[in-house]
Amino acid sequence: LAQAASPLAKVPPQHLPATPPSTPSRTMGRVKAYELRSKTSKELLKELDEMKAELATLRVAKVSGGAASKLAKIKVVRKAIARILTVYNQKQKAEARKACKGKKYVPLDLRPKKTRAIRRALKVEQKYMKTPRQKTKSSNFPMRRFAVTM
Repeated sequence: LAQAASPLAKVPPQHLPATPPSTPSRTMGRVKAYELRSKTSKELLKELDEMKAELATLRVAKVSGGAASKLAKIKVVRKAIARILTVYNQKQKAEARKACKGKKYVPLDLRPKKTRAIRRALKVEQKYMKTPRQKTKSSNFPMRRFAVTM
């Protein structure tokens, strides 16, 4: 097996030059979700518009017989658009949750989904509530206690 002939192969990792932090750009294409989460909603929408414009140019290149690298980049840009939309929607939902926190009614899409049957079932405190008549009867005629010896 032939070893790598690059001069950096022999340099220990701590002496390698530091790479600048990656920023999503037109040349890079790949967008990290954790980087997007630190941005504001307006910045996300701006980035989304840029990505959509880039996707449109790539699709034009595809029709006009562009390079294979551009055809392969279509998938990357589509995934980046999906990531941006996902982070944006998560931010919107988090803001909505914060806005309705502590209020009596919560919008349907923020309530826990569970199942239809569970949502319609009685709550635990409702299930074990007693009518005044049941309370009176249980206090007047408590369960008998038996001392059983064996």
